[in-house]
Order: sequence, then structure tokens, then C-alpha cells
Amino acid sequence: MTDPKALTSLQLAVLRVLWDAGEATVNTMVERLAGERDLAPTTVATLLTRLEKRGYVARRRDGRQYLYRSLVELEEARRTRVDELAADLFEGDVSHLVHHLLSRSELAAGDLERVKALINAAEAGPATAGSSGSETGEPGLAAQRRKPSGSRKTEGGSL
Repeated sequence: MTDPKALTSLQLAVLRVLWDAGEATVNTMVERLAGERDLAPTTVATLLTRLEKRGYVARRRDGRQYLYRSLVELEEARRTRVDELAADLFEGDVSHLVHHLLSRSELAAGDLERVKALINAAEAGPATAGSSGSETGEPGLAAQRRKPSGSRKTEGGSL
């Protein structure tokens, strides 16, 4: 079953702006999202309020507006989404997920070589391939969401 706190593609698009910018106002996010989505400032503000309540973003006042920043790292969000995908569509069988990805005809040049290198690194041990936790040793996304919103730190301090 999917985590009820899973991120939607729209929420991920908003977080991508924050991951790229570090901090952004609602208007900045609307401008940056304009190429892929036509969103009103009120829609973005509502999304941010919901993400803040769930512990994904924080805000601070800057003059007459708020600056928002992500409280979760891109890699943690990716890991959570891929774990959910594997669980939901492939019954947790990662080999079926990998088989599905590799059997697609749209593989870019070099993809198979990169996958082989990742497999070799994984076989060499967790130190070279990364472990089930993040590469920084930080707790997973679910653990980060349980912390009070003011206590989360990213690599190198707060965003």
C-alpha cells in the first residue's frame, strides 16, 4: 500500500523549484513553473501550505512575502517514490522493476554500461554502491517527516 503522505507530481514540481533555487517566493515559483504548468499564485500558495503542514517545506517572512525552502533532499524524495513504485507495481521485487526498465526500447546510449557499473559497485559492497540509507547518513524521508519542522537539517546545515 502506498504511503498516504506520498508526493504528487505537482508537489514534486514545486519541490524541484525549491531544490534548484534553495529558497523562493510564491511568485518566483509560479514564474519557474510557467513553462510546464500554468498555475495561479493561489494554487501554489495552497500547495506550499499543505507541504508545510506535512513537514516538507518551511517558510520565513521576508518583508511582505514568505520565502519557502525544502526540508527534504531530492535523493530522499526519489528514494521514497521509487520504493513506492516498486512496492505498488512490482510487489516489492526490484528485479522485475529493473527488467521492466531495461526492456524498454528507448534506452539511451550508455545506459546499459551505467547499469552494469552500478551492479558491479553494489556487488562490491555498500560502501561503494551506497546503502539503503542516504549517502549522507541522514535518516530516510519518513523519519525526517516525523521530526518537528524546525529541527531538520540538510547536508551542510539548513537550506
